[in-house]
Amino acid sequence: MAAYKGALIGCGFFAVNQMHGWQDLADVEIVAICDRDPERLKIVGDQFGVTRRYQSADAMFAAGGFDFVDIATTVGSHRALVELAASHKVPAICQKPFAPTLEDAKAMVAAAERAGIPLMIHENFRWQTPILAVKAVLESGAIGTPFWGRVSFRSGFDVFSGQPYLAKGNRFIIEDLGIHSLDIARFLFGDASRMTARTRRINPDIAGEDVATMLLDHDNGITSIVDVSYATKLPEEPFPETFVEIDGSAGTLRLGKDYRLTVHGPNGTTQSTVAPNLLSWASRPWHNIQESVALIQKHWIERLALGQEPDTSGRDNLKTFALVEAAYVSAARGETVTLADLLR
Repeated sequence: MAAYKGALIGCGFFAVNQMHGWQDLADVEIVAICDRDPERLKIVGDQFGVTRRYQSADAMFAAGGFDFVDIATTVGSHRALVELAASHKVPAICQKPFAPTLEDAKAMVAAAERAGIPLMIHENFRWQTPILAVKAVLESGAIGTPFWGRVSFRSGFDVFSGQPYLAKGNRFIIEDLGIHSLDIARFLFGDASRMTARTRRINPDIAGEDVATMLLDHDNGITSIVDVSYATKLPEEPFPETFVEIDGSAGTLRLGKDYRLTVHGPNGTTQSTVAPNLLSWASRPWHNIQESVALIQKHWIERLALGQEPDTSGRDNLKTFALVEAAYVSAARGETVTLADLLR
């Protein structure tokens, strides 16, 4: 029998990756799934052999029999579901973006803390193999002390065909993709104290912004640029790769296309390929993201077993979510925003 039994709420586009990731972990079994759409319940349930299927989260929690819940729904339902999990004292993973507002996110963290349960946000981009490789170089001291960085994701990939709801919201790229890039910036460069952002909507058929450029002042003195675009037409489509540039006191680091990592320092220049593993259920070009899903889920189970807080806990993710809010405020006002004002 599996050491940990889980339940999944939301059987949509991305949740299938999470089900595959759970299936790969020998000590985990997803014993129940929930979705309001009976057809999606049938598709996922049949594919992964889950017999307990619910259209009501309340009914699923009432029946119980699981050690954690993976909430893979859209943002509008997150607070109610996290608070429901907290009321049953069930540890919870919540898909990003964390919540509709920073106040909702704070309330969700508070509910989990009152219940004494761990809450992790499924912020998987920092778990990508190439990003972990960049972090390892920084920690090795190979380029000295970083003073400038850039996290860049520029693409013309059609993300709307698989997730049509993305075209309808007044907020788009910062909330959906920029949140990942901002979390990578925090992961690599530390927390930020100030944000300056500019946004554009290039695609006339969507409601929100599809281009954003953000300047971050980090607490440790590093300046970073985070830029994201779904309106960039390139001769070779880089989706879904994130590019990183870092300048340090003793050298430089560049993570470029096809996961090529170049590190230049006092001892010369090294080049390597830090490509993700192509898991048996994954497919190119999504395999980078798919592997990171499996890695963050493995991290969740390891921390659950140890009784330790996960790296992307709800409390930690408040700082990433605050950067998202600060970006929208900055872009709307045309001014720099201080993060402390939002996190009070």
